Amino acid sequence: MNFEEALQQAVFDRLSGYPGMPTVYDDVPKGAAFPYVAIGEDTHIPWDTDDSVGSESTVTLHVWSRYRGKKEAKQIQGLIYDALNRHELVVAGFVVVTLEFEYSDVLLDPDALTRHGVQRFRALVERPDSQS
Repeated sequence: MNFEEALQQAVFDRLSGYPGMPTVYDDVPKGAAFPYVAIGEDTHIPWDTDDSVGSESTVTLHVWSRYRGKKEAKQIQGLIYDALNRHELVVAGFVVVTLEFEYSDVLLDPDALTRHGVQRFRALVERPDSQS
């Protein structure tokens, strides 16, 4: 399993099993019930050391809510923060050096009904058994 796949799976597993978290999707099905969380975009750049290979990665999460106002989206973002920030995430085949919150925002979608929360987390992930 590569960095990208392993990190996404670990984030999905952590959020899906977290108390109070709404449904988490990688691919949101048509007609999904609100609220929900969608795993969004990610970035990965090399983070190699003398004795390991790794990745500096970001993971963007999207919260979707039809609650009037930002309260529900912000509450869910709080759950995501609690679940992920500085958590010792288990990523198959890799070691997470750090996982930290980077930013969040809540926007009103163009339909004027849907609140769209966006959060990003940064992770340093390495495979210590690799030799450069």
